Amino acid sequence: MKELVFATNNAHKLSEVRRMVGDRFVIRSLADIGCHDDIPETADTLRGNALIKARWVKEKYGYDCFADDTGLMVDALGGAPGVRTARFAGPACDPDDNVTKLLEVMAGEERRTARFCTVIALIKDGREQVMEGTVEGLIATERRGSDGFGYDPVFIPEETGLTFAQMGPDAKNAISHRGRAIAGLLDALA
Repeated sequence: MKELVFATNNAHKLSEVRRMVGDRFVIRSLADIGCHDDIPETADTLRGNALIKARWVKEKYGYDCFADDTGLMVDALGGAPGVRTARFAGPACDPDDNVTKLLEVMAGEERRTARFCTVIALIKDGREQVMEGTVEGLIATERRGSDGFGYDPVFIPEETGLTFAQMGPDAKNAISHRGRAIAGLLDALA
């Protein structure tokens, strides 16, 4: 079976992607290839960060791979947290801190439109490709649901009226930003 490295050590993302890819590829993580580097994410765009991570793995470890970067863009916050989504509450924050900060800064805000975007950079057979997935939605006024991770308890995709955390993994993956980007990745690999 063909193998591909996903340039992540995020167990939640890895599980989601493995579930979406199924048995088409064996998806290996950074830990699986012995990469414990703190790969810098210094670009000012999701695309730039995804390319940095994919190039790092290819150049330092030699594997064909893909990397993603995901951002939550909230209209009332001028597109923030955007490229700083994972560090919205500060450099040492955890996902719960990020959700708490988002709910605090959005308290009383009527304009709650937002979008999640995932950009995937693929390096395979010496060629770079970039694909993107986006989902429009709203920011909830409080946490709802217990599935998922990150901002899932407060992001309501427009198709459902439920937060990602209120959906099962298959329902979420069918419409999520990452699911759409992975569909593009699978098309590119076909």
